[in-house]
Amino acid sequence: MTTDRARGGERRSPFLRLSDGLNGISERLLFLLMAAMILLTILQIVFRLLGDALIWSEEVICFALVAATMVGASVAFKRGSHIAVTSLIDRLSPERRKIMACLVHGVGMAFFVVVAWYGVVLMRGEAFQTTPALGIPMSWIYLLYPLTGAVTLVHLVSALVETLRS
Repeated sequence: MTTDRARGGERRSPFLRLSDGLNGISERLLFLLMAAMILLTILQIVFRLLGDALIWSEEVICFALVAATMVGASVAFKRGSHIAVTSLIDRLSPERRKIMACLVHGVGMAFFVVVAWYGVVLMRGEAFQTTPALGIPMSWIYLLYPLTGAVTLVHLVSALVETLRS
């Protein structure tokens, strides 16, 4: 097992280690969600051809798609893979680029605080409602928003800490 110092020379922040760990879990979860959607879609087609549709599969696929979208957005934030127009920022001095990066991270953090907060509000408001086919509480579905909001917040705080350290 290599230490932080052996890998990069400098000690990694706790936020970066937490962010890396959460991202590893998120990437595996994203793979499982995508595989489940593919498998369930194939099963749904096969069972419809045989004349006995899987009534619940469409609902599971829909919820898995929403979950994959939210988890995928979190992974994209970690990787810095979201679309960005950098033509103006590329012309700035390194100091001003750092300021702009901190500003972007701050705006992102504010947005995901709102996502996480209103996800909790939505969970509480819909706690007594159940899904039509599965009959599970909708609060379990809406749990995606505060969880992925919190994970994305960790990624953004980690990126801000690393920006400030550089």
